[in-house]
Amino acid sequence: MATGPKQAKYDIVIIGAGPVGLLLSTCLARWGYKIKHIDMRPEPTVTGRADGIQPRSLDLLRNMGLKRAIMANTPAKVYEVAFWDPKQNGSGIHRTGTWPSCPSFIDARYPFTTLLHQGLIERVFIADLNKNNVTIQRPWRVIGFENDGKDKDYPVQVSLSHVDGHESETVRAKYLFSGEGARSFVREQLGVKITHKDPIANVWGVMDGVVRTNFPDIKMKCTIHSDAGSIMVIPREANMVRLYIQIATSTDSDWDPRKTATTEEVQAAAKKILAPYWIEWDRIEWYSVYPIGQGIADRYTLDERVFMGGDCCHTHSPKAGQGMNTAFLDAQNLAWKIHHVESGFADRSILKSYESERKLIAEKLLNFDSSYAKLFSARQPSAGEVQDATKNADKEEHQENEFVKMFKASCEFTSGYGVAYDPNIFNWSESHPAQHPLFLSAAKNRTKARTGRIMAPATVTRVCDANVVHLEQEVPLNGSYRIYLFVGKPTVTKNAVADFAYGLGKKTSFYSAYTRPDVDTIDYHERHLPHSKFFTICTIFNAHRPDIEIHEMLPEPLARYHDHVYADDVWDQRVPNAKAAAHAKMGLPEDEGGVVVVRPDGYVGCVVKLVHGSGTVDALNEYFGSFCVKKLGSDVAQL
Repeated sequence: MATGPKQAKYDIVIIGAGPVGLLLSTCLARWGYKIKHIDMRPEPTVTGRADGIQPRSLDLLRNMGLKRAIMANTPAKVYEVAFWDPKQNGSGIHRTGTWPSCPSFIDARYPFTTLLHQGLIERVFIADLNKNNVTIQRPWRVIGFENDGKDKDYPVQVSLSHVDGHESETVRAKYLFSGEGARSFVREQLGVKITHKDPIANVWGVMDGVVRTNFPDIKMKCTIHSDAGSIMVIPREANMVRLYIQIATSTDSDWDPRKTATTEEVQAAAKKILAPYWIEWDRIEWYSVYPIGQGIADRYTLDERVFMGGDCCHTHSPKAGQGMNTAFLDAQNLAWKIHHVESGFADRSILKSYESERKLIAEKLLNFDSSYAKLFSARQPSAGEVQDATKNADKEEHQENEFVKMFKASCEFTSGYGVAYDPNIFNWSESHPAQHPLFLSAAKNRTKARTGRIMAPATVTRVCDANVVHLEQEVPLNGSYRIYLFVGKPTVTKNAVADFAYGLGKKTSFYSAYTRPDVDTIDYHERHLPHSKFFTICTIFNAHRPDIEIHEMLPEPLARYHDHVYADDVWDQRVPNAKAAAHAKMGLPEDEGGVVVVRPDGYVGCVVKLVHGSGTVDALNEYFGSFCVKKLGSDVAQL
């Protein structure tokens, strides 16, 4: 009996080479997966599209080792936002306030928004993919797919075609991911609907170009309201400026959501809005007109085999600078979960948490974006309602404009640090299956480290070389859990640390159960994953660096992580009275310490008390045992 040609098999087929597809592909390529990655465009983004990298995303890019390449393009950095409104006498606009882009109450390493053309960002990812032998296949598109289960290991059949139709191929994959953007073939074929929060109420033009102007804040991010309309100013790299310009609103008598405008009409509108200041264009790099609509996909996956992310799942106005950043976190969230399932670490059921976690964040984004877009599109009657946002922030009698209040209240969210995942199998709570009494709860003020939230940044001294380092950046995005052992004072916790190390060494512990098969031949210089591909251990002493002797004070396997032993001896202005600032920022006793477990994406999973005996490891066995494939803990040893 004749059979057809043998189909190529891939771990994942990724459709779309925008931010979400590229970050997902980069992670999985680094972790050794076989990837088919296609994009309909003949080349990366040439002009326009997303350009804002928020502080939390810059942390992520640094953790991936990509930040330096991004910053090599000399992007614009926004530290402050200026608010401009009409003068009461009708003679144009004036500045009514400024506010930090990432205010000091947010504990951020990079308190600014980075602004850079999306195509330059894409090229950084593509260069990294090429190092791992992944090439974007262009210009190709998906023309069909089915989870037919005919191959239990590669259940998804995917049909692909060159965009001109002269070439096609069919492959099999374990997973299919759509990062196609708002017009998604995959989403349409799955029958997944987009739920719109509000009818389209505004049409905007966006224009990138090099300008000449006497407007004093052209190098800053500005929100401008005038009697002639509204503009947002976004500085860009290479002397460019992006202007978002209101073209039409549903309050217009001739309102048409499909209304468009020429570049000349938009330039004329901008000149009127900026009066009494003048503006002229040397050149226009890119121009587009679009209606603002807020929508979210009802589902991100139907079967945990075909997934969607990025603009495919959530559409919103770009002015708050959230689209690319949300896409990055969609991809990061899915990448490590696929990795843990396919490498035999975690149960396949964990993939359900991709939709529940990321859809929640998208819903919060859209709620914010809807309010933000409405306020920005509203014409303000006068500037009298708005005073200097920084000078009057703490005065109760000061009545702030609603837009400024919204902006200030949303700074944590827009920076990326406001992302908060609900309790689930990864984010411990009192309803978690693991109910050991040593778990510490932020809700009960027993720790400051909140599960489902990003771990607080902490500066410490690395013992082996006396370098002052950022603790949260010491373990790269490598798919592993970060186990932070805060020792406290070594004279107080010496026995507890010894017991912790002994517990890790038991064959049925979460740590030893997942010993890497090549552990005996692993490179001496392997810093992060010498024993297991799923855990990196960092040990932090409440002691001065010269007083720490790693191999005298730490038993194996802790001493093996000699590049991840730290002294908590760096002062921090956020906890000025603490003798061990990193301990204090986690809300752990400076003498007794504790253990903070951080997910591969940097979010806190659980916090456990450090005690003499087996209890600390027992609690961690319960936590990891709730989603790992293998049975863990002392109960298993007795079987």
